[in-house]
Amino acid sequence: MSHVFRDWFIATRPWSFTMTFISVSVGSAVAALDGGISWPLYLLALAGTILMHAASNLINDYEDVRSGVDDPHVPTALYRPHPLMEDRLKGLHVRNAAYLCYGIAAVIGIYLTVTRGQFVLWLGIVGILAGITYTTPPLNYKYKALGEISTFLMWGPLMVAGAYYVQRQAVSIDALLVSIPFGALVALVLLANNIRDMAYDHSKGIQTIAVVLGRRRAVWLYLAIIVAAYAFVVAMSVLGPLKAWSLIVLLSAPLAAKLMRQTARDIPLDADVETAKLDTAFGLLLVASLIAGGLA
Repeated sequence: MSHVFRDWFIATRPWSFTMTFISVSVGSAVAALDGGISWPLYLLALAGTILMHAASNLINDYEDVRSGVDDPHVPTALYRPHPLMEDRLKGLHVRNAAYLCYGIAAVIGIYLTVTRGQFVLWLGIVGILAGITYTTPPLNYKYKALGEISTFLMWGPLMVAGAYYVQRQAVSIDALLVSIPFGALVALVLLANNIRDMAYDHSKGIQTIAVVLGRRRAVWLYLAIIVAAYAFVVAMSVLGPLKAWSLIVLLSAPLAAKLMRQTARDIPLDADVETAKLDTAFGLLLVASLIAGGLA
């Protein structure tokens, strides 16, 4: 029985939930600077978004395996387990579990819509549709070089603005600005994955930004976005809306420099994992700086 729980745990890709935790926490921390925070609302928003994230991971794997995009030769399977492709989980069960997670998230979303406002409803609809159509025909926009753009919007402006709205019942330009560097770094996890998988994706007829640009230009884009994310935080710390406290994000710069040097030489097999580690360090320091600024 324990191996069944382990397979389901792995299938949801829980290590990726740190990105959702950070996005919701950034939006909520910006809201706290504008007048306090409701912890129950924060926890509800966090639970709903993590359920949607888990559902999207499940439905995307289901569609990738069903369509033959993921097979035993997919690079991802070389460094992490893939319970569905390895037939340790049944496709129908994975699909149903995804929609169950979406359903529970929808219940939370309906409650927040009733108590906080209709903006939550529209964000929830966009989030669910974006998650389902990511790899599901006929849109399957991940295969049409739109995956990184969607990832940036979901984990950047939409999720951060949504968390802010749940607290303040308003849309904040400050929250939108603060969301940009972290959302861009989350999108880089996918870009790193797609640079590594270029040959495999091309063999499957998949179009990604990496395939469209070519390896050299895709790597330059990856490096440029990392630099831009740090530059944006520095600019916001000097000009607003961030405070000088947010310069502590620069403590993660050595990790970024190491990753940039490694990527410039040769994209590593676990490029997406290493990029996610940078996201986590950057994002947690950003949240800590917002909390410190509020306390100060």
